[in-house]
Amino acid sequence: MRHYEIIFLVHPDQSEQVPSMVDRYKTLIKNNKGVVHRFEDWGRRQLAYPINKIHKAHYVLLNIECDDNTLKEITNSFRFNDAILRNLVLQRKYAITEPSPMLQPKEDKRSRGAASADSGSENVSARSVDK
Repeated sequence: MRHYEIIFLVHPDQSEQVPSMVDRYKTLIKNNKGVVHRFEDWGRRQLAYPINKIHKAHYVLLNIECDDNTLKEITNSFRFNDAILRNLVLQRKYAITEPSPMLQPKEDKRSRGAASADSGSENVSARSVDK
């Protein structure tokens, strides 16, 4: 069995159906002796560019381990589901279980700004010494 990372975008009007869609995919994987290593629901997010005049979409990430036939079944269901705007399937070398960067907490903007200001002042003093 191979490891895959799947991201799919759901139409924002169909966001209520996301849990049932994910359950359907999870049961399909488990029934075919696969494993779901990571599931993340990123929620509604702004798209980088409009797709069919839609500016937001519901994002879902799955890291799975399955055989080729199960993957074909999943991608086929993506193709014929009108609620799914886009999907991306990547093959991975190993199972990824840690949280994605999308779910990791963001740094405090003030602490980042202070750190960059401190480093900038150090560079200025070093330049003035060289002259």
